[in-house]
Amino acid sequence: MAAPQNTIVVGVDGSPSSRSALSWALGQASLTGASVTAVIAWEFPAFYSWEGGTMPPEEFEDAAHENLHRAVDETVTDEHRHITVHREVRHGHAAQVMLEACKGAELLVLGSRGHGGFVGALLGSVSHKCVHHAGCPVVILRG
Repeated sequence: MAAPQNTIVVGVDGSPSSRSALSWALGQASLTGASVTAVIAWEFPAFYSWEGGTMPPEEFEDAAHENLHRAVDETVTDEHRHITVHREVRHGHAAQVMLEACKGAELLVLGSRGHGGFVGALLGSVSHKCVHHAGCPVVILRG
């Protein structure tokens, strides 16, 4: 599903940098009159076993919902109450989810976990992929 125009999409995962990104996106939305769509992506861990997993599969999505709601509720202050904030929980790899979510958006805002240089080149990162493939401007913020 593409974002409506005049929307700022922000990736939220509960990390300090994603909370900084959400806070910045709210400030920008206040200046521009945009709405904010906070998106969290979830997927099964790479080594999750259907037979021996420690958590039932449906609990992964539930945990993502809780994480998103906690982050938004703790970040939206009284000065931002006039901003419409949509919340979306999507299944899939974070980079792909964010690229899909920001289609048609005015801006994508992401936090950076600080991995860069050689580690970032070897492993890749959500922010790196989004900067190179998003169809809108991308803002990356450190925590």
